[in-house]
Amino acid sequence: MPHRGFRPRRAGRQALAAAAALFLFTGCAPVQSNPAGAGADERTGTVRVWLFDEANRAPKEAVLAEAVAEFVATRPDVKVDVQWVPVAGRADKFSGAFIDPASAPDVAEFGNTDVAGYAATGAFAELGTEIAAWPDGSDLIPSVLDTAKFGGKVYGLPWYTGVRALYYRTDIFAELGLKPPTTLAELADTARRIHTAKPDMYGISVGGKYTYAMLPFLWAHGGELATYDGTMWEAGVNSDRAAAGITQYTNLIRPDICPPAQCADFTGTQSVQAFAGGKAAMTIGGDFNRKAVDQGAAKGKYAVIPLPGIQPGSVAPAFAGGNLLGVFRASKHRGLAREFAELLASAKYQEKMYVAMGNLPTLAGVQHKLVEHDPFLQPFVETLRAGTKFVPSTPAWSRIDSQNVLPTAVQQIATGAKDPAAALSVAAAAMNKAFR
Repeated sequence: MPHRGFRPRRAGRQALAAAAALFLFTGCAPVQSNPAGAGADERTGTVRVWLFDEANRAPKEAVLAEAVAEFVATRPDVKVDVQWVPVAGRADKFSGAFIDPASAPDVAEFGNTDVAGYAATGAFAELGTEIAAWPDGSDLIPSVLDTAKFGGKVYGLPWYTGVRALYYRTDIFAELGLKPPTTLAELADTARRIHTAKPDMYGISVGGKYTYAMLPFLWAHGGELATYDGTMWEAGVNSDRAAAGITQYTNLIRPDICPPAQCADFTGTQSVQAFAGGKAAMTIGGDFNRKAVDQGAAKGKYAVIPLPGIQPGSVAPAFAGGNLLGVFRASKHRGLAREFAELLASAKYQEKMYVAMGNLPTLAGVQHKLVEHDPFLQPFVETLRAGTKFVPSTPAWSRIDSQNVLPTAVQQIATGAKDPAAALSVAAAAMNKAFR
């Protein structure tokens, strides 16, 4: 299936049909042939906003209330209606808006891995020109802004980002006379030494279902998930470099480090929970995992460094996750919608959202300001500066992800069910089927 970037107007129906098929596969309803709606730029009325719900929504809600009050204070004829969307139910919610533009909000929060699939529907407005003119736009971290693009166009304003680094137990390292690893090879050796000295503790907690911990190993070895030749995507997970990185990761899921009987089924959440609960001496976790770790046995006894790469002093490329704020093309309040999104994503409110929720800002200046007062952020900022990577910018990625193509291959290798070549060959075939 060809990669669907920007297309001439006459190809619109074909692109939308393909997008509809994708949403059907992933549990969403199909889109109609004109999902964008007419749209308008009315300057009065109600601006409807969809934001993701949170397990502890109160701090986020308080920041939003402040932003809404500031927004309407200078716009007396405008109201803002914020609706909270459960993350687990977002597929049905968004597909309904794609089908019926009248039900769509003006502004919506969505994950950056959903950009390609959502952009293919034609439902979101392209924001490149507006972001270029936005006063804070020049401070956006380029690699983070790239995650908002599909077909060379920008479909969302990066609101917050998230990367992963290496958490380690300072007390355990001190007790065993260990130093933080400076390469991925040292990471494995250090984890092995810890598990040997403390058999009841994982040297590092990682998982067969923890794709975002595996990807830095793949990328550090020079591998790619897939490559785009200008016409279509081609899986790259079965290349020699990718296989070397994936194998190095699965070698952590071994009886002498993190036994497959437990770790092969670990997700990212379970991997971090093992560290937080005192059952692991290291883990790969995000800046967003800080609160979970501080609620466990590891509180006050850990530090964080960038996940090292192949060579000493290098940093393994991390996956740049995060959420965006998009404007629906069907919006009757396009200007107001963009202005409200820009307010939420401004330096002022990115800082407030960090304090409230721990969300890593997408503006370099805000990051630097926060690091001065909170050294915990430093390794994550360093990771971003070193360069991050992203998943293939194609609607097919949602299908690949929903099929658990990569976790299945990693688990097969970790448990010995298949050798790396066989497992990754099957994974590559499944990816190519989705791409086409």
